[in-house]
Amino acid sequence: MAVNHVRVKLAEGGRIVLPAPFRQALGLRTGDEVLVRLEDGEVRLLTIEQTLRSAQEEVRKYIPPGVSLVDELIAERRAESERE
Repeated sequence: MAVNHVRVKLAEGGRIVLPAPFRQALGLRTGDEVLVRLEDGEVRLLTIEQTLRSAQEEVRKYIPPGVSLVDELIAERRAESERE
């Protein structure tokens, strides 16, 4: 069974060390950026990739099946270009 929680100490300046197994599981390396969110009294750490996937899933709810926003944008840009 994987460990999904550990105890860490808060260091000077509010720093904590994210344990290596957690960093590895998330694919994080030194210098990577993460999103830190306070939600319902909990601090949540998300990778940028997780945040993007979540946003894409939320937007996808409002796009009808078979519709490509990319194709629509390209068509709009071409039409604008032709009008110029």
